[in-house]
Amino acid sequence: MKRIITLVALFVLTTLVLAGCSGQQKQPAPKDQVAQTQKVENIKISYVKLPLNVPSIVEKKLNLFEKEFEKDGIQVSFPEITEGPKMTAALASGSLDFCNALGGTSAILAAANGVDLKIIGMYSRAPKAFTIMTKDPAIQSVADLKGKKVAGPKGTILHQLLLASLSKDNLKSADVNFINMPIPSAVSAMLSGNVDATLVAGPAVPKALESGARILTTGEGLLDATIVIAVSGKFYKEHPDLVQRYMKVHDASIQYMQKNTDEVYAMAAAETGISLEDVKKMYDWYDFTPSITDQDMEDLEKTQEFLLQNEMLTNKINLKDLIVTP
Repeated sequence: MKRIITLVALFVLTTLVLAGCSGQQKQPAPKDQVAQTQKVENIKISYVKLPLNVPSIVEKKLNLFEKEFEKDGIQVSFPEITEGPKMTAALASGSLDFCNALGGTSAILAAANGVDLKIIGMYSRAPKAFTIMTKDPAIQSVADLKGKKVAGPKGTILHQLLLASLSKDNLKSADVNFINMPIPSAVSAMLSGNVDATLVAGPAVPKALESGARILTTGEGLLDATIVIAVSGKFYKEHPDLVQRYMKVHDASIQYMQKNTDEVYAMAAAETGISLEDVKKMYDWYDFTPSITDQDMEDLEKTQEFLLQNEMLTNKINLKDLIVTP
């Protein structure tokens, strides 16, 4: 009887162990499900061609991103979102993965307001592309703007340029009558005499010069006008390999620009509608080196201080937390 009881007990124990092993073998299934939900089918990259975003034009016209990701069955789309706040809002909602050519001001404001984004490289630096212009012969320097009407877009690199140039001449923002206005409207107001000076950037600069306006100052020596490349923090966390490949493609576009300058000039002129002569002139204003330098970080810090001092930003953030190297 004892022997029978022992055999029964061993049978029951063996059955339980086997059942346990069978349960353990089913555990990998959730991992497969997670991997399936994380598969990327479409990468969404913002497309901004103006004022002269040559890398983006080359990448799109030569299908560089499509060629890189099609081997994985990943489609690439290019939503044309040209305003920084709308770009970061799309990033937050998941309708955009990469912000190609995002102003440093927009990146900082978005991050400070809770948008999960990471800066993975510099898109451009172009201090010469940002100017203060006038048509009034009585205005010969920024110091002469005291008490005058100055029009331009608020909370932008151009606005930052105005305040930096005023400070250099021992003036304050209250010393001018600043009018918030888009660049095309501001230029028209200046040419018609409704404002005394305006903040102008990109292709609007040579057009204003042709209409008789003059440059009082550029951003050179005052700010670097940093434009960044940003990615959704969630996307970076889940797909660091794809982010690394994205930057590889961007680097390839820079190399193509350097080796095929004349072709790139023509490509940019056709895409933007800017004359070939103006494209060649403006091209030299830009530094498209993608690596993030100490100088870039200093300029971003200056940008954050500008936003704080002008009450467009209430809480200071650690900018180093935004920087990642794919």
